Amino acid sequence: MKTPLIAAAACAVAALGATGPAPTPCDQLAALKLDNTFIASAERVTRGAFTPPGSTDSISKLPAFCRVAGEIRPTPDSHIAFEVWLPLEYWNGKFAGVGNGGWAGVISYPQLAEQLRRGYATVSTNTGHNAEPGLDMARFAFGHPERLVDFAWRSEHEMTTTGKAITQAFYGRPPRYAYWVGCSTGGKQGLTEAQRFPTDYDGIVAVAPANNWTRLMAGTLAATMAAVRDSSSYLTPPIRRLLYNAALRACDARDGVVDSLIENPAKCAFDPATLQCAPTTRRDSTCLTAGQVQAARRIYSGLKDPDGRVVFPGLEPGSEPFWGPITTPGRPFPIPLSYYRWIVFGDSTWDWTSFDLMTPKDFATHLAAATKYDPILTAVNPDLRAFKARGGKLIQMHGWDDQLISPQNSVDYYESVIAFEAGTRDRDATIRDVQNSVRLFMIPGMLHCGGGPGPNVFDAQAALESWVERSVAPDSIIATQLNAGVPVRTRPLCPYPKVAKYKGSGDINRAESFTCKQD
Repeated sequence: MKTPLIAAAACAVAALGATGPAPTPCDQLAALKLDNTFIASAERVTRGAFTPPGSTDSISKLPAFCRVAGEIRPTPDSHIAFEVWLPLEYWNGKFAGVGNGGWAGVISYPQLAEQLRRGYATVSTNTGHNAEPGLDMARFAFGHPERLVDFAWRSEHEMTTTGKAITQAFYGRPPRYAYWVGCSTGGKQGLTEAQRFPTDYDGIVAVAPANNWTRLMAGTLAATMAAVRDSSSYLTPPIRRLLYNAALRACDARDGVVDSLIENPAKCAFDPATLQCAPTTRRDSTCLTAGQVQAARRIYSGLKDPDGRVVFPGLEPGSEPFWGPITTPGRPFPIPLSYYRWIVFGDSTWDWTSFDLMTPKDFATHLAAATKYDPILTAVNPDLRAFKARGGKLIQMHGWDDQLISPQNSVDYYESVIAFEAGTRDRDATIRDVQNSVRLFMIPGMLHCGGGPGPNVFDAQAALESWVERSVAPDSIIATQLNAGVPVRTRPLCPYPKVAKYKGSGDINRAESFTCKQD
């Protein structure tokens, strides 16, 4: 009796005809010859669990798969590690690339596992270097400009080309569809693929993209400096909770229902000065000092240049309890500090506390670095015409409570796409045209890449598959909030610029009580 894999392979060979390539057994993939590629191993994993190299934590509930690991070397200084996981049974005929986080440096094993469980052949890369801790995250690029390029964009394209070739060799036929799924750096990688390599993927999910990299680094460091330079500005957890409660009081009801969620924080008019202590009030956690007011304002407003123009937008009302990573004294957020230490200054002794982007001199340093590194590190090109022309679909998403990357950054990029494509048309006509291929969904109450006080569990990939494969565009995506694994609230996520509005009747914890409307 034929196994499902053998039966599928037989059908594939028949479909290709007598001259079509036969599937290559897993253990023979190590001998596969691909440009600039060294395949170190190819093995069957049939135990239902897998422990990644260097880890003691096992990934369980895995279907049997062929694991291919190797390295891609497009330049003499490139060492792009990759892994391809190929289902041994019930392949869905599709291919998925998965993204990284932060400065990367590791294979994204949990994301590979998720795609494998969905039936995909899937690929991940370490982006060309091994991860280092803390302020040394970006040390890999010091004196190695080609490795910075590998991290920024080349590794994703190279792993995609290699991953597709290995998939075709193993099954004897190419994948029918290719999808990208990533958040944060992975979201940036997805936008990079759409902008630089529009034929790599048929559909892309890009969540909370770190696509405006150099400005993000500057904005995050400026927010940290505002909050930790002076003890009178410290935003302690009680103070952040005070800000949060005040923001809810000011803006929660705007969508027609009071539910501890701010549906559209961009329309929330909240000034932390309303919480400032009276001159005679003893400092405590019931009001803010002038320094704390100023720090909060700078975090909300983002980094501005000397002329008052926004360089990178700030965090939103409703996200305050989660600002710990950028407001904790003595524990600065390492991703931007590593950028400045190793890439901008190239100096392991660089003192971040002496670098103030609010001064003309240090802001000029940011501008010089951006001029040099934007062409490499950013993915802000609004021209998606080539991606759209070949039928590509992009779902971009961002949590409004994101504590690491400003949600407004996603709105700004989407608005740049609208502006680029507008021409002489009016805004509504342009949005309708853009939404034939590109849609942005903002998520109330979701933190960076997931979690938070709002509905934040959803399946954007399934929505993308329906859009690409059946031309069913997502007019909404249902998100669920779980409590101990039990659903307690659902809410529609709406394609920007629409937001979810309460209909005026019905259970406020059920998605059907809301409709997507212009705010």
